[in-house]
Amino acid sequence: MIRRRLAATSKRLKTLRADYEVTGEQIHHLVADAEDAETRALVAENTGISRDAREAREHVDAMRRHHNDLAEEIAQLERRQDELLDELTSTQ
Repeated sequence: MIRRRLAATSKRLKTLRADYEVTGEQIHHLVADAEDAETRALVAENTGISRDAREAREHVDAMRRHHNDLAEEIAQLERRQDELLDELTSTQ
C-alpha cells in the first residue's frame, strides 16, 4: 500500500516538475511579449494598443500565479513523499 502511494506521488511529482519547467519558459517569453506590447503602446499612444499591453501583462501575472501554485504543490508532494519514505523504512 505504501509503495503504491509512493509510486503515485513520484509520478505526480515528475509531471508537476515538467509543468513547472514549461511554465517558467513560457513566462520568459510572455514577459518579452508584454514588454514589446508596452513599448508599442507608449509609441503609438493608442488606447487599443494600450489595452493589448495591459492584457499581455495580466497574462504574465496569471502565468506567474500558476507557476507559484505549481511550486507549492511540488513542495507539498515532496513532504508527502518524505513521509511515505519514513513510513516505508519504519515498517521494514
